[in-house]
Amino acid sequence: MGQFQVRTDLALEAREKFTEENREVKGVKLKEEYRRGTEIKVTTMVIETENGAKAMGKPKGTYITLEAADMDCQDEGYHREISLELARIVKKLLPKKKKALSVLVVGLGNRDVTPDALGPRVVDNLAITRHILKEFGKYAFGEEEVNAVSGIVPGVMAQTGMESQEIIRGVVGEAKPDVMVAIDALAARSTRRLGRTIQITDTGINPGSGVGNHRHGLSEETVGIPVIAIGVPTVVDAATIVNDTMHTLIQAMEQNSRLETLSTGLSALNDMEKYELIRELLSPQLNTMFVTPKDIDESVKRLSDTLSEGLNIAFA
Repeated sequence: MGQFQVRTDLALEAREKFTEENREVKGVKLKEEYRRGTEIKVTTMVIETENGAKAMGKPKGTYITLEAADMDCQDEGYHREISLELARIVKKLLPKKKKALSVLVVGLGNRDVTPDALGPRVVDNLAITRHILKEFGKYAFGEEEVNAVSGIVPGVMAQTGMESQEIIRGVVGEAKPDVMVAIDALAARSTRRLGRTIQITDTGINPGSGVGNHRHGLSEETVGIPVIAIGVPTVVDAATIVNDTMHTLIQAMEQNSRLETLSTGLSALNDMEKYELIRELLSPQLNTMFVTPKDIDESVKRLSDTLSEGLNIAFA
């Protein structure tokens, strides 16, 4: 099987795996910030070297993770604060070559599958301006500089028969935007991060990688323009849930004198051996199962509103 890895799209979780094992990753810098009065945590991770990228399993670049425990709650004021923070981060990653940019926003995912519909729904709520600027000019908005925002939902291969990259490269060739922002649903290794974490990175994205559907990546190298990727975890795989449950069970056993002997035997297993045990216990059907919260429809709606508002503020 090779080296054991818990499936996750979040760079922060990949870094936490090394922390749990008391291992340092050279070439990777980490900075944590807390926003006063908002309970929002912003973690900036920069992978600076090829060795760091190899160890993390992620390309070199900047990964910014925005965490808010109440992101999944119905609180418009709190979601507004998250949108403002997201806008600040996106602005920081946008190219600084000129004041007004042409921005292509790509909503990745399948609109008909609720946990995967985040990208399309964000595009639905965007303030699209490119066609108005082409028709009436920037003075239609009463501003000296206006970003030209366009959006596309390329669908998935099962719907179109084409890779998302193929469609997007064609659009980029015709529309010639300055930068692309890709929105996608992600997979996490922890249920507590579902719907409560936003990852923003300047390295691009590989659609479907979190659920094992590896598609051609979207990055500056593949599409020819800078790519900012924004994602929110909406699913976690069954094996990860069992793995986390086993970890919690071992901790509980260690605190119980009658079960301490049994916990010692389980604690002696390394991550690879635990994963092998889980694979044997899980049936073939459960081993490929991904789990999502029961209120995912409401969660995706709130998250898409929050992300689209943040992008509208960033591009205004």
